[in-house]
Amino acid sequence: MFGPDWSEACKSCSFWADNFNGIDVHLAHRDTGLVAVSRAPLATLGTYARRMGWSFRWVSSGESDFNFDYAVSSRPGEAEMDYNFGTMKVGPGEMPGFSAFRRGDDGAIYHTYSTYARGVDMLNGAYHLLDLTSKGRDESELPFTMDWVKRRDQY
Repeated sequence: MFGPDWSEACKSCSFWADNFNGIDVHLAHRDTGLVAVSRAPLATLGTYARRMGWSFRWVSSGESDFNFDYAVSSRPGEAEMDYNFGTMKVGPGEMPGFSAFRRGDDGAIYHTYSTYARGVDMLNGAYHLLDLTSKGRDESELPFTMDWVKRRDQY
């Protein structure tokens, strides 16, 4: 969503993140939390979150291997990486993904689910609403599916 040397977050990921505000209180009442993770420094994430009016929890994976372990970031110097459970090779950079974890009764953290690429569409309320309309997402004639998306403060 936000590479370590980027000046702003990915516009497509920002489109998804616009759906996260306000749901944390509902999730908390089901013993669940939502945390966005990006490799950019925490101060940079905070500045961008304020710009976009976001209040959800967003942390930096910084120097850790978290994003690499879940195959959403390529390592410096990698020409391409396996993505979407190895079904795709993608160039260097940052890719979208969603993972779920659960704290077991033993206190350990268990990885229970991951989805990538178009699998993250389930997190996007705007897409669900568009899918209900006669025009749908109307992306078939675009150079790539999300070419129409802009950061919400740039329309």
